[in-house]
Amino acid sequence: MEKSHDLPQVLLLKPPPDTLVLGQDRFSSDKFRFLKAWESPLPLDQFLQAHAQSVQAILVSGGIPITAEILRLLPALKMLMTTAAGLNHIDMPECRRRGIAVANAGSVHSEDAADLAVGLLIDVLRKVSASDRYVRGGLWTTNGDFTLGSKVGGKRVGIVGLGNIGSLVAKRLEAFGCCISYNSRKQKPSVSYPFYSNVHELAANSDVLIICCGLTDQTHHMIDKEVLSALGKEGVIVNIGRGAIIDEQELVRCLVHGEIKGAGLDVFEKEPNVPKELFELDNVVLSPHCAVWTRETFNDRPKYVVANLEAFFLNKPLLSPVVDD
Repeated sequence: MEKSHDLPQVLLLKPPPDTLVLGQDRFSSDKFRFLKAWESPLPLDQFLQAHAQSVQAILVSGGIPITAEILRLLPALKMLMTTAAGLNHIDMPECRRRGIAVANAGSVHSEDAADLAVGLLIDVLRKVSASDRYVRGGLWTTNGDFTLGSKVGGKRVGIVGLGNIGSLVAKRLEAFGCCISYNSRKQKPSVSYPFYSNVHELAANSDVLIICCGLTDQTHHMIDKEVLSALGKEGVIVNIGRGAIIDEQELVRCLVHGEIKGAGLDVFEKEPNVPKELFELDNVVLSPHCAVWTRETFNDRPKYVVANLEAFFLNKPLLSPVVDD
């Protein structure tokens, strides 16, 4: 076995959240070692310049944007591994231009994210969190019965982004008797759900919109005033994608003025800051960008990370390459 100092280095700009929860040994390997930027007294740009010719791979999470400027400081970089479900923190055009391979944790996150999407929808429609506050606040004894909720089964659910996560959301809600339709970059020949080429039409034909797509220049503020208006006063929106896919100011206005029925939100435009107007609304359920934060995901994700990095250094195909089309 090679001595540790002879192993190729994988750059870490900051500790992945997995290591903070479960420990650093989850990412250990006899094929590479980590170069930890936060342990150096040098400013980041000087640190990267010092290791510019030796770093061929980098492991990142969603916390630090991997910009063209950072990539330019790493001329030998050939592989980028991300633990995040999304790619909006990575300059993908620059990676394509440079021929840098990008990999993620595959479908490790997908079931947990789909579960939370369904959980948020049930919570909004059946008012689970609101009724919990009602009981804890002593209002059941003073005000009597709680207000009526709304049935999940039979709802027309429009899914924006029918990838790994969106498909699992659809499968789960089909079991509730919901009618599924979708919008995606491309129509999926393998599924029978109705396809809408634009989100406005999807919203107009849905009782619920569930946002499962990634954030790109094309999807930024894709859910705007017109889409929310098409969803209508009885419509509910759930977002487990990225906050900036929705025009947040417009969403807040619609919720405050009763122009849509409710929302379940795991993501926000300026995290961790959340519009304070939402705190007063019982028809809104909030969670702190934790759709994939389960012990099971955190146990499984390091295996994919290590396997992809080892495959790269052994010149083998990556297990879960990102196909960015």
